Amino acid sequence: MKNSNDPSAKRRKWSVLWILIIGIILGAVLLGGSAYVMHKTSDTAFCVSCHTMQQPLAEYQGSVHFQNTKGIRAECSDCHVPHQPVDYLLTKVAALKDVYGEMTGKIDTPEKYNAHKLEMAQKVWKEFEANNSATCRSCHSFDAMDIVAQKPEARIQHPVAIKEGQTCISCHKGVAHILPDMSSLAAASASELSDAAAKTPESATKLYTIGTQPFYLQPGEQHNAGNLMPSTEVSVVKRDGDRVLVNVTGWQQDGVNEVLYAAEGKRILSVLLGDEARTSLKTQSSVTDPETGLVWHQAAIQVWVAKNQLIDDQEKIWQYASTMMSTNCTGCHGLTALDRFNANQWIGVVKGMAPRTSLTEEQLRLLTQYVQKHASDMQSAQPAKS
Repeated sequence: MKNSNDPSAKRRKWSVLWILIIGIILGAVLLGGSAYVMHKTSDTAFCVSCHTMQQPLAEYQGSVHFQNTKGIRAECSDCHVPHQPVDYLLTKVAALKDVYGEMTGKIDTPEKYNAHKLEMAQKVWKEFEANNSATCRSCHSFDAMDIVAQKPEARIQHPVAIKEGQTCISCHKGVAHILPDMSSLAAASASELSDAAAKTPESATKLYTIGTQPFYLQPGEQHNAGNLMPSTEVSVVKRDGDRVLVNVTGWQQDGVNEVLYAAEGKRILSVLLGDEARTSLKTQSSVTDPETGLVWHQAAIQVWVAKNQLIDDQEKIWQYASTMMSTNCTGCHGLTALDRFNANQWIGVVKGMAPRTSLTEEQLRLLTQYVQKHASDMQSAQPAKS
């Protein structure tokens, strides 16, 4: 039996106690130091201390998240650093790549920054979509919103978002930073649409134009007699090599003989007719609009078009247009519901917004067709999809 007064036993006990105390102190220092470092490397002053952050800083300072009537400021970490412990740590570790990018000068000039801006933005958008915009929802909640007191557009959009389970980033991509140039993204989508059109089966009888399409009155002609507008529906009559003879129907306002519209009373362009094509047009019936007193003629024309510009799945055209709308129309506001306006009102809306986007004239034509044909006064009207 050991002697309780054994000096060596007492020394061992004190040694263990001191080791435990020192361990606790070191652990507390390490934990506190780590928390301090994590906190300091998450504040806005640290985030924008790098030279490469000056442009995004300027964009942020011009946004409502920096200065607003409520006096509430969202710091960088509020949007970019998740609050869940595991996600928080993973995000901090992943941020080391930004340090490496700063050291190597990957985006150290405005030209380099803008060249990589779309890539960086898409990465952030993808993360927000994956976590259901978790950092946004740490401040904003549908349950806490007084939707009746919101601006008119928000009063319309938020109930739709709640019903469809949409996430914040679907409509608010440009809320804190200026949207990047989307032209390359739209070009890639257009290329995919063209590839899909090239695979259209020869047996298809109902087709749709994927873009502005010149047409001819004879199969071998080189000078076009007019143009079909994007998304115009045509019916195949016969095929001859790389061209297809199609039948196109539409509506013509009395006295306006150079245009065929997609629907009576709606300024949805389907066909632009040259002089010779106008004489080939066959009127089928006429009606008088009871509201305006205007006379409308339903008419048809058979024309030759290139088969590689026709697709049998109209939904692919709408997917392309929907992507353009989602990526280009959220810099100043949320994504507007397609049934927010009628077909004729959408013309002015698109024209007014066009200068704020990077869309080409051809892309704007297709976007106009998309919103008009899904407008409030069209049978196919439906909410916008992201």
